[in-house]
Amino acid sequence: MLKHLKRAALRAAQSAGVFRLAAGSGWRRRRLLILCYHGISIDDEHEWNSSIFITPSRFEARLRLLRDARCAVLPLAQALDGLHAGELPDRAVAITFDDGFFDFFCQACPLLRRYELPATVYLTTYYCDYNRPVFDVACSYLLWKGRGAVVETDGLLGPRRRLDLTTGQGRASATSAVKDFARQNRLSAEEKDQLAERLAGRLGVDYQRLLGERILHLMTPQEVARLAEAGVDVQLHTHRHRTPLDRALFHREIQDNRRRILEMTGARADHFCYPSGFHRPEFLPWLAEQNVTSATTCQPGLATPSSHRLLLPRLVDHSQLSQVEFEGWLAGVAAVLPRRTPAAASAA
Repeated sequence: MLKHLKRAALRAAQSAGVFRLAAGSGWRRRRLLILCYHGISIDDEHEWNSSIFITPSRFEARLRLLRDARCAVLPLAQALDGLHAGELPDRAVAITFDDGFFDFFCQACPLLRRYELPATVYLTTYYCDYNRPVFDVACSYLLWKGRGAVVETDGLLGPRRRLDLTTGQGRASATSAVKDFARQNRLSAEEKDQLAERLAGRLGVDYQRLLGERILHLMTPQEVARLAEAGVDVQLHTHRHRTPLDRALFHREIQDNRRRILEMTGARADHFCYPSGFHRPEFLPWLAEQNVTSATTCQPGLATPSSHRLLLPRLVDHSQLSQVEFEGWLAGVAAVLPRRTPAAASAA
């Protein structure tokens, strides 16, 4: 109900010219919209998880809206410097991608180049080196591909159990069961991949096709290097896509991540994005100890000069966000409307 009311209010505001007035106001000029994307579908990923994947056509439509609304799309570091110096241009926007999926390389990057727009990739690096489908998301995807079935595990997950994939709740429970089995048995990355391949076989899903199209793979080090040479900004997202609650382990995640990005790109990474948007107060001094300049969340909002540099809001764009909502955010109007706080996105 709230979403329908919000869309109606935004349409009314747009018709009344409020979007145009807000977009050109000094109030909007003091604010930065940081857009967050996770994946641009290679195949049917947007049908599986519409909260983190969108189609290439929808992404291109967003880029056209940025152009038509005369937004100033800036590199992240430049945008943040302008924000805190009070020197942002009208309708300032920064584009960010989380995780570093291969689809950024083959789907998003060509479109960004066509529209001559800069972007930042927050890269988690472990699965760059071990370039197979990212286990947690791959399991969820495979179980979705097998939707409608009831599967007997027959030793696949230890004691025999039945996975009911006929409902969303059943698939979520099955995904948790697979991930719990891997964690409890401390499976290596190779063992997890073998489990995923056996699961695909049990579900009648062509795992080799998944590998061939590199769905739910991250970019390779060579691909990351090519993007960096072409001007794509690569920043921190932890090495293993996790934020340990232990200070030493947290530091290790940043250090390993930064080292691999430096080796791939030749540039030091100092901006950070919280994996899955998860953050806690103790992370802030730990990030400061690692000389991290900024950190972005998945909390919706416009960044202002008073925003905490390590708790910057972003708009997570997704398949269910309507055009009028997106335009409302570009103008700044959507930021002042009431909204529910979304669950953190779950990705690589």
